[in-house]
Amino acid sequence: MRIESGDIADDVTLRLLTRADAGALSAAYTENRAHLRPWEPRRPESFFTVDGQRERVEGLLRQFAAGSAVPLVFQAADGRIVGAITLTGISRGPFCSAHVGYWVAADQQNRGLAGAAVRRVCEIARDVVGLHRIEASTLLGNHASQRVLARCGFEPIGMAPKYLHIDGEWRDCRLFQRILHDRDPVL
Repeated sequence: MRIESGDIADDVTLRLLTRADAGALSAAYTENRAHLRPWEPRRPESFFTVDGQRERVEGLLRQFAAGSAVPLVFQAADGRIVGAITLTGISRGPFCSAHVGYWVAADQQNRGLAGAAVRRVCEIARDVVGLHRIEASTLLGNHASQRVLARCGFEPIGMAPKYLHIDGEWRDCRLFQRILHDRDPVL
């Protein structure tokens, strides 16, 4: 699967994750640890290390090679990673769907990066991966992410009680989907 890099802002590029990103990801997650904590699972200390990120990157790249994930990062002009967006759980056949998750660094908020990345990933999911739909979930109180999804054509499809284990607790989530096309799936 060939994924093209592209600008999502004047100074930020969306591109495929590489093995060389472990150090920059370690720095980004360490710098944004407090910012991301309310929205993510609790992470072991090893997650924030270069070795921990190297292991995580290797796993994501294996999933990409297997066709079950598309891991992308937001890279600033200065080389820092300032966010990420990943299609996971790619399913073929009659379901032809995936889940999307993303984050943006604290110092990059309110620049439209999340929306630009979500729109680009929807294009990749439809045109490159060939998916019919994408699903996303947000914590009930994550109104900023809900606005991003709505602006990108996602529709609410329900609420899932105790859906994700976030910041040490099972949390209720609002579920969204975007239908990308109505072509028949390749079976």
